[in-house]
Amino acid sequence: MRSDPSDNGGLFVGRRPGTAPIRFRALPKRGSNARQRIDRRLANLLFVGMVVGSLLCWGPIPIACLWISAQLNYLTGSISFAILMALVSLFVLLFGALMILRRLDNAWILVRRAAGYDQRAGALGRIFGATAAICALVFSLWFVVIHGPGSSVTPGSQP
Repeated sequence: MRSDPSDNGGLFVGRRPGTAPIRFRALPKRGSNARQRIDRRLANLLFVGMVVGSLLCWGPIPIACLWISAQLNYLTGSISFAILMALVSLFVLLFGALMILRRLDNAWILVRRAAGYDQRAGALGRIFGATAAICALVFSLWFVVIHGPGSSVTPGSQP
């Protein structure tokens, strides 16, 4: 009797559709050494692409959405419309980037398996977490050291 919650898809007696554990086939037959080198390089290229795409989610994409909304505010004179379009564009671009990153992660798993590694899980979660931590650290250093929050004793320069 399968009663382990991780085995039956939750705390239910029967398995819900689509919750079966993923079972990979055996490792594929190894190709030649040249083919494995190509697959390793392609896997490294996909990994770098995931890192770059993840970094885009923490800086350039939100800045681009702010720029778009500033241009819309200038053209239409409506700040409400500009804010709405900033939120819509941020939603579309971030989720689009995440969809692309997920597909790159799935391709990375397949290429790693083709290169002869027993790859069963992707690296996207670790990459996204690491880039989030790095970007938070860089932003904190910029805010505190470079830009500075300003003095509360003498705020700004007096004319």
